Amino acid sequence: MTESMLSVGIDLGTSTTQMVISKLTMNNMASAFTIPRIEITKKEVIFRSDIIFTPLKEHKIIDVEAIKTFLDAQYVKSNIKKQEIQIGAVIITGETARKDNSSSVLQAMSGYAGDFVVATAGPDLESIIAGKGAGAQTYSKEHHTSVVNFDIGGGTTNLALFDDDDLLDTACFDIGGRLIRLDPKTRVIHYIAPKLKEIIAKEQWQIKEGMVATASLLTPVIQVLVSVLENCVGIGEENPYYSLLITNKGLKRDRDIECLSFSGGVADCLQEEQLDPFKYGDIGCLLGQAIAVSRLFQEKKVIPSIETIRATVVGAGSHTTKVSGSTITYDAQILPVKNVPVLKLAKVDETADAETLASVIQEKVEWFTIDNEYQMVALGLIGKKSPTFQEIIDLAKAIVDGFTKQIAQKAPLIVIVQEDNAKSLGQSLFSYLPENYPFVCLDGIQVENGDYIDIGKPIINGSVLPVVVKTLVFE
Repeated sequence: MTESMLSVGIDLGTSTTQMVISKLTMNNMASAFTIPRIEITKKEVIFRSDIIFTPLKEHKIIDVEAIKTFLDAQYVKSNIKKQEIQIGAVIITGETARKDNSSSVLQAMSGYAGDFVVATAGPDLESIIAGKGAGAQTYSKEHHTSVVNFDIGGGTTNLALFDDDDLLDTACFDIGGRLIRLDPKTRVIHYIAPKLKEIIAKEQWQIKEGMVATASLLTPVIQVLVSVLENCVGIGEENPYYSLLITNKGLKRDRDIECLSFSGGVADCLQEEQLDPFKYGDIGCLLGQAIAVSRLFQEKKVIPSIETIRATVVGAGSHTTKVSGSTITYDAQILPVKNVPVLKLAKVDETADAETLASVIQEKVEWFTIDNEYQMVALGLIGKKSPTFQEIIDLAKAIVDGFTKQIAQKAPLIVIVQEDNAKSLGQSLFSYLPENYPFVCLDGIQVENGDYIDIGKPIINGSVLPVVVKTLVFE
């Protein structure tokens, strides 16, 4: 059985908005007498939109109508009708995710595809999406090595550390190409980001809004930004402004990092020799050129990225319909659920003792918070083939302890185990959770970080739950 469908990805970022349309070819990879296992066998990008600066009103409001006008024009240009799109995703990232009307923008975008994965990506989730889109995770898996991807956009730099396919850590810094903006013709500076103003004031540099910019005038600022990026992966003495420029947290410095990759708009400036460094009306070109001759390139192996400025464009939410049955535990009152992001633990996390595992879960669940608000998250585990009773008990306690904050807010607990032991794990979870607490524990389902899941209402006399795993496709 071979089927194809059209998918769209829309990325509303700090600096830019863009769209990609892909054709996905899917085949049933299971044998004739087993449950269907649908996999994407071919991904073909058939349309890449123009890239525009994300339209804003008064810096705080996303211009919804301008975005709709842009998307309508791109559909016309692609010769594809909105009605032909079956699946897709809208992701709001960077500073744009923190704009006053980001949630209403997501709702307004819902008419632009058949069945959207819709998400506001905080800095950690954005790091994951961009790192996978740039190909850093795939490279780490194929070469059994560690890779940090720097996704350098307009307002922030998002970092994701992958080691042999596992996502180990994320970070975000207020470093980007549009922290200083100017008129590309006159070069008069009309915006300097608050944190840069603080650095400029402390250093007593003569840089302010209204001045005419030159490369030499802005070099000291660029050097600070590059120095902090070097610090991110353990290069050089810590810059005095390292902590100031942290958005949420830095990478843990407990391991050597072998490879680096770069994505985001600034990544396109790494190799280009720009005759006009201010042609985009910002410092992106200057920052990119400085990174290209920095210790990042001299002391680390820099690998090519699959995508740069389009790394965060999500090609599709590819729907892989599966079922989980026979050994499941669930509370039907919370079903159905839709578009729940997946937190997949690394293999090394699952081998830790219960106390360590609980703290790892607590830390990684924070990746999915936006403005200190917790959203429902599905915990993904590989699990053991034949765990002992004590191992199941310890795992259940670690999960409950790890989700303490979410449980306090009565957010439903969803656990997905690849191995076939959700029944025993679910019963153990039941004993540790508060009375009548809503939770679902499934098995036989493989998920990854960056996936979203839908879980339907029970079927076949309540013995089976239909599950849709939507894998974000980066093409």
